[in-house]
Amino acid sequence: MAMNLNNSKKDKINKGLKMWEQAKKLIPGGNGLLSKRPERYAPDIWPAYFSKAKGVEVWDLDNIKYIDMAYMGVGTSILGYSDNDVDAAVKTAIDRGINTTLNAPEEVYLAKKLVELNPFAGSVKFTRTGGEAMAVTVRIARAYTGRDKVAFSGYHGWCDWYLAANLSGENKLEGHLLPGLFPKGVPAGLRGTALPFEYNNVEAFKELVSRHKDIGTIVIEGARYSLPSREFIQVIKSVAQENKMVVIFDEITSGWRITDGGVYKKIGFQPDIVVYGKAMGNGFAIAAIVGRHEVMDAAQDSFISSTFWTERVGFVAALATIKKLIQNKVWEHLIGVGTKIGEGWESLAKKYSIKLHVTDFKPLITMKFEYDKLNSAIATLFIQEMLKKGYLASTSVYVSYAHTNKIVEQYLKSVDEVFAIISEAINTDSVYQKLETKVKEEGFKRLT
Repeated sequence: MAMNLNNSKKDKINKGLKMWEQAKKLIPGGNGLLSKRPERYAPDIWPAYFSKAKGVEVWDLDNIKYIDMAYMGVGTSILGYSDNDVDAAVKTAIDRGINTTLNAPEEVYLAKKLVELNPFAGSVKFTRTGGEAMAVTVRIARAYTGRDKVAFSGYHGWCDWYLAANLSGENKLEGHLLPGLFPKGVPAGLRGTALPFEYNNVEAFKELVSRHKDIGTIVIEGARYSLPSREFIQVIKSVAQENKMVVIFDEITSGWRITDGGVYKKIGFQPDIVVYGKAMGNGFAIAAIVGRHEVMDAAQDSFISSTFWTERVGFVAALATIKKLIQNKVWEHLIGVGTKIGEGWESLAKKYSIKLHVTDFKPLITMKFEYDKLNSAIATLFIQEMLKKGYLASTSVYVSYAHTNKIVEQYLKSVDEVFAIISEAINTDSVYQKLETKVKEEGFKRLT
C-alpha cells in the first residue's frame, strides 16, 4: 500500500530537486531522456532521482518510498523493477565477462529466438536503444529500395531522418507525440525526405502517396493510444505492394504488451521489418531490428557497426525476459490490469462529473482530460495530489507484471480522493490556485 505523505515529509523532498538544479548546469537538458525531466510531471515537487527500486516500488534520494503508477522506467520494466530472474541471469553473465575480442554466443541465441517468434523474418540486427535502432532500420530500408523518402506516422526517436520532417519550418511533428522538436543541427539537405501522415487516417495517407510517388519506406507505430484500423492496414499493404515500398512496424513502445512479440501479429499484417526495444530487456539496454532476409541483407551494403552492439548483457537480459514473458503470458496480465485501471478512471470520472477520455491500448493505458487549455494544469494537479499519497503518477500507466490487482485497488482509492479535489477545483475555477508547483510541460523546450 502506498504511503500517505504528511506535510512534514513532503517538505523534505528536496535532495532530488537540488540535484536536478545541478544537473541542468552540467548536462544540456539536465539528463539524457526528455520523459524523465521533472518539468514533465510537477516541476517544483517531483522527486527527480531514485536510490533503489523493486517491483513497482521506487525510493527517492530522501529514502521516501513511492508506488510507480506512471511510466515504469518509460516502458522498459515490463516485469517490474529488478526482476529476480532477469537480474540473476545478468549477474552470471557479468561474472563470466561481458565484452571481449570474441563474440558473445547469446547474440546468436537471441537472433534465433526472435526469428522463431517472428516467422515472416529471416534476419536480425541489434542495437542498444530504440532511437538508434530506428535510424539503422531506415538506413537499411533506404539501402534496399534506393529511395530516400520516408512516409511515417507516430513517434520514432531523436535521429536526423525523423527530425528532418520539421526542416520546412512548420511543426509537422506536432501530432506525433511531441510538439516543439526543432531540427537545429539536422542537415538542410534532408528537407523533404521525411513525410508525416496521421495515424489511422486513410485519406491523409493516400493523399501523401499521390503527391510523392518516390516514397520508398513507410513507418508506423504498432500502437500507442490505439490499434491501427483494418482499413488503414489494408491500404498501407496494397500501396506498399504496388509501389515496392518497405513497411516498418516500430514496436518499441507496443512490443511484447499484447502478444509474444509485436502488435502486427494480432492484426494479421506482415511487415518487412519490425523493431523492438524498451521492454525486451526489462530495463537493460537492448533493441532489435527483425526483418525479411532480402531486405535486411542490404545492411551489408552500408556501414552499420558499433562496439557496444555486441556487449553480452543486453542479449542475456532479453533472453531471460522473453522466456519469462512467454512462460507466464505476461501480456494477458498487462491487458487485464490496464483494463481495470481504465475502467476505474472512467467510473470515478463519472462519479465526479469530470470530462475525460480513456484510450484503447490497455497495457499503456492513458486518460486525457477534455478541458482544452486547462488540461495540463489539471494533469499537474492530479500528479501533485497523488504524489502526496505516495504515488509516482501520470495520466498514463505503463502496466507491468508487478502491478497486482491489490495495488491497483489501493491506487484507485487514492484516485477517488484526488478526483474529488479536481472536480471541486474545476467547478470553482480554482485549478491554478490549488497548484503548489508550475504547470507541467507537454512538449520539448530548453530548460536553461
